[in-house]
Amino acid sequence: MSSESDKENRSEETGQKRRGSALVYPPKKCPLKTDPMVHRGRHFGRTVSAIITVKTLVSEGIARHLRLHKEEIALSDLVPQEQREHQVFTLLLEAVPDLLERMGESLEAGMHICSMLQKGINSACCDDTKGLKGAMIDWLIKPGEPCSPPLFRNSKVERGYNHELTGCLLCPAGWDWDDPEIKGGLRSGATVVTGEDWPMFLYEDGQYEEEEPWKGLFRGDLLVKGYKFIFTSPSSVDFIEPKATRGGNASIHGMTEVTLASIAYVATQVVTFELPSVFYMDAYACGFFSLGVIHSVFPEHILSNQLHNGD
Repeated sequence: MSSESDKENRSEETGQKRRGSALVYPPKKCPLKTDPMVHRGRHFGRTVSAIITVKTLVSEGIARHLRLHKEEIALSDLVPQEQREHQVFTLLLEAVPDLLERMGESLEAGMHICSMLQKGINSACCDDTKGLKGAMIDWLIKPGEPCSPPLFRNSKVERGYNHELTGCLLCPAGWDWDDPEIKGGLRSGATVVTGEDWPMFLYEDGQYEEEEPWKGLFRGDLLVKGYKFIFTSPSSVDFIEPKATRGGNASIHGMTEVTLASIAYVATQVVTFELPSVFYMDAYACGFFSLGVIHSVFPEHILSNQLHNGD
């Protein structure tokens, strides 16, 4: 009898799950590996172009690449917009050297690569926007200084030209923000701002000289801090020696110099924070900071000096 009862007890114990202890750390989860194409897409969006549809860029780029290779057309035959698109595609080939080979493997492989690159571009934009949202408030408003009306981290209603602080920074260089007529026109929308009317925050100390419009360009405090925040590390904004425990985006991807496209990207991120409307942000992203506008306004040698040799 005792042997039978022991068997029954053992069978019941076997069927029961072992209870976990509340005082024991849960097992560690293995980190999910991110597709390498996502990482490349993130850097590509920050340094080349964040306003692209990868699938369209690649399909049209390959077709154009083949025609150029067969000498059916020449680069000079392309209209300016097509030349810019081909330049972006060429830079994508440099970022992903085996892109053409992998695109030729199968339709599914090609779709996957484009999807991962697009995911990287989009996620980088979102992450940078979220990261800068709080930091920009701290950069704009010094501790102890009054700000009326207040700027809230999670509300953009009070920003743009309707706020004295952000309005002054967004006011086109060379315009007098203190002029009631100019200020009223910008706030009402009656005054139209074009792609060549660059905001004051791009200039060092907010100083613009009409005779030397390139002097101090791309050296504005918010722009420089935003650039460091994204490409080196958030801690490098306030310290000469960054306190980050891992390499920043620039060092991870072997980036050794500032590019015009990366400046345009950071400038767009700053505008995204300062403007109250997504509509206006898109206008800036697509026109105000486009490389075409940059090159049309300033000669190449002046831009090169600004990026490498200083004022």
